[in-house]
Amino acid sequence: MPDEIDRAQEINEQLLGDAIAAQQRAMPRGESLVECEDCGEEIPEARRMAMPGCRKCIDCQTLHEHWRAL
Repeated sequence: MPDEIDRAQEINEQLLGDAIAAQQRAMPRGESLVECEDCGEEIPEARRMAMPGCRKCIDCQTLHEHWRAL
């Protein structure tokens, strides 16, 4: 018979799985842009390969995430 700690662990694992799934759904998909939609600079091929569907260079993405968090 599971005790409270086992049940808490099950809930924690479910919440973590849900959070990971939500993050994956929020990730861009499709073909990456070759040029950043904000500054027009070329997006390096390594970034386009690592982050399919990216639309911003790393500098603009960092700024976007920083200002969104505020």
